[in-house]
Amino acid sequence: MSRGFCATWLAIPVLNTMQQLFLKLGASDAASSVMGFGWFDRLFASPWFAAAVAAEIVCFVIWMIALAELDLSLAFPLSAASYVFVMLMAWIAFGERLVAREIVGSLVILGGLWCLVTAATSAER
Repeated sequence: MSRGFCATWLAIPVLNTMQQLFLKLGASDAASSVMGFGWFDRLFASPWFAAAVAAEIVCFVIWMIALAELDLSLAFPLSAASYVFVMLMAWIAFGERLVAREIVGSLVILGGLWCLVTAATSAER
């Protein structure tokens, strides 16, 4: 696998994770308002919401590139890495608690991704 492929492949879950982090921060900014138009006004005025939209747009473009260059069966599992990255970011950025089952589940997801990527690499040879 080329470095460009790896960078593209990794950029998708990283950008998805950033988007979720930004959405959480934007929603927290808006939380002081009662749900309704005021809440939406505060959300749309939040720089975190703007950052989330930007991350999603960039991720969409990279996703289209990945779909053009990869088999769908290899490209789609990229989304699974986002679950692991979001959980780690929630722990780092917000101090959310991790339990053993989450860690084991994350290792299973990463192990599955490793199997998919190495199988695809083996098939290319």
